[in-house]
Parts: sequence; C-alpha cells; structure tokens
Amino acid sequence: MTLTTTPPDTGRPAPAAAPIANSLTAGRLPGWAPWGVLGATLVVSAALFGAVAIGTGEFNWIATIVVAAVLYAPTIWLFSSIVEGRRRATDRLVTALVTGAFLLAMIPLISVTITVLSLGLARFDGDFFTMSMRNVTGEGGGALHAIVGTLLMTGTAALISIPIGLMTSIYLVEYGRGRIARGITFLVDVMTGIPSIVAGLFAYALFAIFFGPGVRLGIAGAVALAVLMIPVVVRSSEEMLRLVPNELREASLALGVPKWLTIVKVVLPTSIAGITTGIMLAIARVIGETAPLLIAAGFTQSMNYNLFEGRMQSLPVFVYTQYANQGNPPEAYLDRAWAGALTLILIVMALNLIARLVARYFAPKFGR
Repeated sequence: MTLTTTPPDTGRPAPAAAPIANSLTAGRLPGWAPWGVLGATLVVSAALFGAVAIGTGEFNWIATIVVAAVLYAPTIWLFSSIVEGRRRATDRLVTALVTGAFLLAMIPLISVTITVLSLGLARFDGDFFTMSMRNVTGEGGGALHAIVGTLLMTGTAALISIPIGLMTSIYLVEYGRGRIARGITFLVDVMTGIPSIVAGLFAYALFAIFFGPGVRLGIAGAVALAVLMIPVVVRSSEEMLRLVPNELREASLALGVPKWLTIVKVVLPTSIAGITTGIMLAIARVIGETAPLLIAAGFTQSMNYNLFEGRMQSLPVFVYTQYANQGNPPEAYLDRAWAGALTLILIVMALNLIARLVARYFAPKFGR
C-alpha cells in the first residue's frame, strides 16, 4: 500500500517555470555575432562596389575591405548596445578600433615584404654574394664590396658607441645628480632627434680638419653611425638599469661591497638581457642609413677592407646608386638594387633574432 502526501495549501501561487536561457536573454551577444556582423558588412560593401564595377568594369577589393571595416565598428556597437548595454558596447567598439589600427599598420609591412621578396629574388644568387661591381657594366656583378663595407662600418660604430652609451647610462642612473645629469639627459634627447645627414656632415667636417676637404673614409662613416647610435644606446640602457630593483643594490651595499663592484656584479648582470636587446635594436636602426654614409664614406665599385684608406661602399648606398644611376639594360640595375634591399632586410631580421635569443639566454632566472 502506497501512501501519498500532498503539500499543504499555503495560498501562494506556484513559481513560474524558469525561461530557457540563451545569449540574447542573458544580455550577451553569442560568440559568432562579431564574425557574423563582419561578414554582413563585407557582403554589403561588396554589393555596393559590385554595382559600381558594372559601370567601370573593375572591382576594387581594397576599397571593399576598407568600407567593410568602417561599417563594422558602428554596427557591432549598435547591436551590442541593444543587447549588452552601453558599457559592453563601448568595449567592443574600442576593441574593433584597436584591431583595425593593428591591421592597418600591418598592411605596409606585408606589402613591403612581398614586394622586396618578389623583386629581389631575381638576383639573389651566388654571384651577388661573391662579386663586386669593379669593371662591371650592365648585367652581372654583385654586392660583396657593399656587404663587407656595411659590416665593417657598422661593427666599428658599435665598438665606438656601445662603451660610451653604456657608461653614460650608468652615470645617469647610478651617479648623476643635479644640473650635469639634467644637461646630459637633455643633450641625449636632442641627439636622438637629429637628422641623420647632420651626423654625416659632422663626421665629414671632423675628418676634413685632419685630412683636408674632399676626404672620404670608411672610418668617417663609422663615426657618423656612432653619433646616431649613442643616444639610442644611452636611452635603452638607462631604462633597463632603472628597472633593476633597489633592494638588490641595497643588499649588496649592506654586505660591504663597493658601489662600482655592485654595478658590475649585480646591476649589469640583472639588466644585461634588456641592454643587449637595446644595443641590437640600435645597430639595426643605423645599418640602413644612406645619407651619412654617402657624405662621409662615399661610394666605390671595388673591394675595400681598410677603414682608414679610400672610399668604402655600403648596402644602403649600393641600393641608392644602382637605382639612381641606371645603365643599359636598366633591369639589371634594378634587380641588383632590389637584391641589395632584400639582403639588408635579412641582416636586420637576423640581428633582431639574435637580440631575442640573447635576451632569453641572459634573462635572470628567479626559480629555485
């Protein structure tokens, strides 16, 4: 026998069944909504320019994408404000604007990379890396003299600027106080913004005092690059040194370690990864300079391994001369110019990869 009980009658109405929850009723757009809005704006933009293409005969893909991106931001804001509220809608609008700015910044980078690769691979061969342009007219030749000159002048500039810049940053962070430190900081800021051609004129005038007017030397080009590198090294190293916690300095000094030894054994090893990255970026910044090297080092078609004797070619000047002084056939000169530009980009990319590897290897390890 089964006994059944009925709940007592309290006089209150039974609670209503809970509604089926989904993204819209929960006050949040579904995950596919942004992509759906983007697809819809692309369809609308394509239809608009498709109608225009009927009369002109050409469909503008770039304008279609730009108009779709412009329509996407207010559209996603409108839908989000209706469903999610104004605060969430503003967040989605800012996200769309930031993403659009990132994509807009990537367009010229991707365009330059594709252009240099497509046009530079035509002469990216063995002769280009084993021959100079001595006694070469028309087709053939290479950029070995320019590659060697670039490496020699940039390496010498690094040897000059790295010790000066690093010691200046150490002085500003560890010792500098008062008007002298403020004056040095002001001069470094001014040097950071000087045009590169001014550095070339300075190096040319400096060596013209000792060797007479009209002198063109590889060491003069290295000095011009060093003038451009020093403020970058100072600024990057200064910021890295300031990131070192003061507790490490105080602990070292509390043990009786002199200040100079604290800097050498504690401060520099802690910040060496960031300093190395800044130095590599400074080298990558000056390796593509053309104007100062054209003034201070000149240009030549022959090999030159001596920085202190004669003119010296560099890759940026090589690219410029090949483009500006086109001979017969002009395609050969343009191919060499694009191949030189591709080589320069690969060198800069290699420097950035080395900087990342060095930063990862020398980064301080905080684990036990």
